[in-house]
Amino acid sequence: MKKRLRSFKYAFNGIICVASTEANFQIHVAAAAAALFLGFLLGISAVEWCLVLLCFAAVLSAEALNSAVEKLTDLVSPGRRPEAGTVKDMAAGAVLLSAMMAAAVGCIIFLPKIAARLG
Repeated sequence: MKKRLRSFKYAFNGIICVASTEANFQIHVAAAAAALFLGFLLGISAVEWCLVLLCFAAVLSAEALNSAVEKLTDLVSPGRRPEAGTVKDMAAGAVLLSAMMAAAVGCIIFLPKIAARLG
């Protein structure tokens, strides 16, 4: 049991580390907070909440993995190497893809509700 609790501690330490040191992660958290506010304000459905939360999880997880890949790449390849740059670009691309899809889901869910409120 202690071993399992310790693994949760390590995981939370990782979340705290990425949240406190990575500006892009903080930007995604702010976007998630804005979407949460809109969700409450506009009264989205349970299914829409599930989609919004899944999008948050996807984007924040991708950003955390991207940060880990960047740090690991810097550790194993301290000099400038094209292969290391490619690895970092691929990880950043994964974040961009997840963020774009999350934005699309947000538009599909929120824009019609905002338009209906505006008249």
